[in-house]
Amino acid sequence: MSITEHKITVNSLEWYYREASPIGRSNLLPVLLLHGIVANSYSWRNILPALANQGTRAIAPDWIGYGFSSKPEKRDFAYTPDAFITALEAFVKAVELERFSLVVQGFLGSVGLQYALRHPEQIANITILNTPISTAVQLPWKIQQMGLPLAGEVMTQDPLLVDRTLENGSCYVIVEKDLEVYRQPYIKSGSTGRSLLATIRNLQLSSAMTEIASGFKKWQQPILIQWGLIDPWLSVDIAESFAKSVPNTELIKFNNVGHYAQEHYPEEMLQDLLPFVRLAGSS
Repeated sequence: MSITEHKITVNSLEWYYREASPIGRSNLLPVLLLHGIVANSYSWRNILPALANQGTRAIAPDWIGYGFSSKPEKRDFAYTPDAFITALEAFVKAVELERFSLVVQGFLGSVGLQYALRHPEQIANITILNTPISTAVQLPWKIQQMGLPLAGEVMTQDPLLVDRTLENGSCYVIVEKDLEVYRQPYIKSGSTGRSLLATIRNLQLSSAMTEIASGFKKWQQPILIQWGLIDPWLSVDIAESFAKSVPNTELIKFNNVGHYAQEHYPEEMLQDLLPFVRLAGSS
């Protein structure tokens, strides 16, 4: 099953997205997959085809400011959770997603969870991969540094920052051909680094975590948490506390897996993800 690449302009913002479509008709709900900071939709390259093979339409966009999507200057796009959510609302409508399974990962994955809380009628179920989901979460120093005055401006213009961040977070080496894809937007234009800088400075993590912690206590749809236990930035305690406080939640722990489970351990992920999204039922 091949992945196709698309661009769509919505409200003057150009979204790049990867999609894998099932062959023939399918009554399964589509799946929307949202990547984390410094990465892009390429991180789902091993997940999208497997979803399509079971009859699921799977879409993974590059967030605005990331990958091959538009990278507006801060005066034109605030890079706050609200700005990302408003843009995502328009994208979801443009690609004709009415009700879907949501998969989120990493910092920026939290924005996807805020989107779900504000649009519960659209969400059939949620899969959470090593995403900040607790008021106890703080931005890791490795990422905080990218937002520091002066130093942040320099750091976020270094394409090798992407390599170091992805490998540090995943705790494994990433092969060069894959790093080239992640690195390319940062080499191509300085606007990519400026977008990353603006995101980190405007993530509003404290208020986002408050919204998530309180909002999900009343959540009704099934949640699957898949958590890498050697994530250097987010402890499994966060996932355990969330699973205890939120109804209808299952926690799967992965040994020897870091922050970006989909990067090195897609097969392990898919064992639980594929049947979970199938349970979302038909549209």
